[in-house]
Amino acid sequence: MPAAMRVPGVVFSSDPSGADGPVGSDLTALAAQVNGDLGAAIALARLVGPRVPFPGDGSTERRWEMLATIAAADLTAARVTEAHLDALAILAEAGIDPASDLEEIGAGTDSTWGVFAAEGAGLRVQAARVRPEAGAARWTLNGVKPWCSAAAELSHALITAYTDDGHRRLFAVALRQPGVNTAAAAWISHGLREVVSGSTELSAVPAIPVGDDEWYLRRNGFAWGGAGVAACWYGGIVGLARTMFASMIEREPGDLGLMHLGAVDLQLAAARNLLSAAAHEMDARLADRAAGVVMASRVRGVVVAAAEDVMRRVGHALGPLPLAQDEVHARRVADLQIYVRQHHAERDEAALGRQILAGDLPW
Repeated sequence: MPAAMRVPGVVFSSDPSGADGPVGSDLTALAAQVNGDLGAAIALARLVGPRVPFPGDGSTERRWEMLATIAAADLTAARVTEAHLDALAILAEAGIDPASDLEEIGAGTDSTWGVFAAEGAGLRVQAARVRPEAGAARWTLNGVKPWCSAAAELSHALITAYTDDGHRRLFAVALRQPGVNTAAAAWISHGLREVVSGSTELSAVPAIPVGDDEWYLRRNGFAWGGAGVAACWYGGIVGLARTMFASMIEREPGDLGLMHLGAVDLQLAAARNLLSAAAHEMDARLADRAAGVVMASRVRGVVVAAAEDVMRRVGHALGPLPLAQDEVHARRVADLQIYVRQHHAERDEAALGRQILAGDLPW
């Protein structure tokens, strides 16, 4: 990116004022300083956490603009910040103030959060009740939870576990205590290299329930949070497109380069407009329950398709040079490739088809 080129925040609306202030170049600069470093990413997540609106509270578009702005600058920063913000939103949805209601597990305003809800073959976390006199943390967790991103560096996490009656329930846990083993994982990916997603072993770890049985999966925020991840993917696409734009400003492209640039703009416009519409639907409470699941599925699918096409087109337009000699660009490509694999490709498209058939004619 040429030094003289101003790098604004990522906005979804046509109002250019959104590119300044909390979504503007200051946030872009802070995220760029992360430069793939996990510790810096966690510090940024802690900094912006209190400043980001909750989803569905009337400013969802601004929330997603902030996530996309961070992602356009650095995807490690976005990956860590999104999970931290998701945890804070989940706690708020459950009516829990982490600064006052979770003192028993040492949580406070400086806590850094992850959300560990993945399941794995042969791996299971079991929740068990303990004596009532044990206080608010009247549960303990035992077992192994897979895909716990950055668990060794975070202070707290929300973890799903199975109760004795076979239901899944969400629990808040302190990660820096005896009984929590976040051993180093075999993480050979070149994408998100410092956001290691290994397994965490829990042994009689005190936990505070967040919501009732199955609440975590039934709540509106489950689908809304999934759409919020797509805002990060969109930001990653913007980062790639900006590199492409800067290269073509420096050296006039031929017709094929212009064709790729135009096609990238079309993909960005489609993804941006869908994200904006989805944010307004959430704020208007038009994306609750089943409608929210369909909304999130559409947003994630469209943004992933855009990401895969843009990665291909930027590669064709710019050739091997930036992948070989531009560290930021090469890292962004690798980061985005693994980040979008949170989308389950054809399986998620089949799930969307099932959701469509369960409702009225949608088109």
